Amino acid sequence: MIRRSLLFTVCLSLLALLPLVGCGSKAKLWPEKAGPKVVVTFAPYQCLVLNVIGDKGTVQPLLSSQGPHHADMNIATRNLIEEADVLFYNGIGLDDRFAKKLKEGSSNSKIQLVNLGERIPKTSLIEGGCCDEHGHEGHNHADEEHDPHVWLSPKLAIMLVEGIRDELKKLAPQFAEEYEANAKAYIAQLEKLHEDGRDLMREKKDKKIVTVHESLGYFAQNFKLSIAGVVQTSPGQEPNPTQLKELIDKCRKENVRIIAVEPQYSSRGTVEALKNELTKAGIADPQIIELDTLETATAQELDKDWYIGKMRKNLAELDKVLK
Repeated sequence: MIRRSLLFTVCLSLLALLPLVGCGSKAKLWPEKAGPKVVVTFAPYQCLVLNVIGDKGTVQPLLSSQGPHHADMNIATRNLIEEADVLFYNGIGLDDRFAKKLKEGSSNSKIQLVNLGERIPKTSLIEGGCCDEHGHEGHNHADEEHDPHVWLSPKLAIMLVEGIRDELKKLAPQFAEEYEANAKAYIAQLEKLHEDGRDLMREKKDKKIVTVHESLGYFAQNFKLSIAGVVQTSPGQEPNPTQLKELIDKCRKENVRIIAVEPQYSSRGTVEALKNELTKAGIADPQIIELDTLETATAQELDKDWYIGKMRKNLAELDKVLK
């Protein structure tokens, strides 16, 4: 009888500790800090928010090593949403459904969803979506005709920063002056990135490139490059023989020698085959380079300088090979 009583007492004690364990795990997700708790869908938006929010709030990404093209919910993302004040997402058919599903599955009635893509005028959007209904969690028929990769243009990134600034000022008006000053300073950096990139590309005569998928349209538009074709018409889906032949023929016709691969998508075999075919066609010095679309990042590398650093690295890679 004594043993049973002791066992019962121990069990009750352990049950009493469970709520405390739960509270401890949540506290670790959000540090005690002044300002709003912000979640973003993926890497570039974390960097943009970091530069505006400064030390008056906390920002965390829902996706890091997993990009927005195959976004999925898990326990960690659900837990972050439960205590967040606002969720910033890209929109334009990329992560819309993912963001809305997170809110629908959450008990957090106060969280605000902010579609930053709505800050970009329709006239500034490029036609031709990269997403398909079955392979893309954020697919939205209303936006499927537009390329969602707006963060890859520094000029459009400025509009995104302005949207973040305005929403943070509404959430925490007591910090409005700091958000305004931070945004102004970061916009100046983005304008310099835009100007430096334009200057770097201005003297290049050979500005045509092939990309892995339809992701670099805004980057090319911003820096006056030309996308001659894409390897994958849908992210992760290799071209069939007919599509590959059409791409090779186009590169031959237009003398395209630069093929840009992305760290997020592996298509090295197809790209090497394309390069070999260009060599056989007599195109001089075909090159494969890596251009990062900034869709993924590790927690260790993502800081306030990450976006501009990655963009400048992309420009440096192009500067090496464009003639």
